[in-house]
Amino acid sequence: MNMTRRKYLHRMLEATQAMLAWNLLAGCSLPRSTPEAVAGSGSLHYRPLNGRSLEELVRSKVHHGEDRFHNPFSTIERRNFLRVLRWKVFSPNEHSRHYRDEPVRQVSVDWPSIRQGRNLSVTLIRHAGILIKDLDRYLLIDPVFGKIFWFIEDFSPMTGDLDGMPPIDQLLITHGHYDHIDIDSLARLDHNTSVLLPLGYEDIFDGLGMRNRRHLDWFDSYHGDGREIVFLPCNHWTMRNPWVGPNTGLWGSYLIRTRSGANIYVSGDTAYFDGFAEIGRLCDIDLAIFNLGAYEPRWFMAGSHMNPEETYRAFREIGARHMLLAHWGTFRLGDEPVHFPPRDMAQVMAANGAAGQLLPLGHGETLVYG
Repeated sequence: MNMTRRKYLHRMLEATQAMLAWNLLAGCSLPRSTPEAVAGSGSLHYRPLNGRSLEELVRSKVHHGEDRFHNPFSTIERRNFLRVLRWKVFSPNEHSRHYRDEPVRQVSVDWPSIRQGRNLSVTLIRHAGILIKDLDRYLLIDPVFGKIFWFIEDFSPMTGDLDGMPPIDQLLITHGHYDHIDIDSLARLDHNTSVLLPLGYEDIFDGLGMRNRRHLDWFDSYHGDGREIVFLPCNHWTMRNPWVGPNTGLWGSYLIRTRSGANIYVSGDTAYFDGFAEIGRLCDIDLAIFNLGAYEPRWFMAGSHMNPEETYRAFREIGARHMLLAHWGTFRLGDEPVHFPPRDMAQVMAANGAAGQLLPLGHGETLVYG
């Protein structure tokens, strides 16, 4: 009985912590007050590199703090709940009239077809969960197979089960927000799965028994099975425990040089910053998978997530041939309805004469690439 009570209290504590962290997820922020932080930035929501290279910045370890990581590209802090309150309670929501049109689409993945496919394919499972088949190997990124919290509506529930999903050879994690590290989803995987993830998060993966892992700093790389995976900087942040505070773990994006020949960039969650051109110079990028969602209202979201116009700018600067979108259609994290991101992105691409470079991919669907 005591054990049951302890478990119950532990679950309640976890739920309260998760709810607070979720409400802070999009960007509990406050402008930095130090002159260094805002110097030369004008009205920008990011801190310009001003001629410095990303690699130079990373080598200086400017993103390493005493007990947490720092975002050298950001001009905001993450400890102002009043800003969240202003957004949620006191700001008008111009998109709310469209919520009645939000579709709920059940997701079913054709696992046998993925297994039978050759060369390279990309499957958008749901939200930011991506499955990449590279010849005979499977890479899984930020999987979320079910509801995260009871108070967040799920617009793309999965049907069936995961028994047909191929065994995962490598799990890639971009950062620690609850819609990217989901304990219940990760527990569905073999605990011996090879994991690549940012620095930090040891306690989570120790608790899952997933010890076959490598923690990466920015520009660290992994080589294996004929492919190279590089962990890269991006303009974001992370938090799971509001009492501990933000950025006790790192965050980032991935460049995957596949064995089948294509180079894939996975942005993870990121605000715009002026480092995309340098990333594009690392190699010819064939496919850029950008997370697009939770971008409205801009006064609140710009420091955490790109909108379609910024995503197009990043896409051009990175020099990729094609674009795919993730991080939309499952959870409403911002003011925009869940089905708006691909629509808005298509309009921006068409307006810039690049409609053919955006590859449409819905939840549960697979794209054979190359």
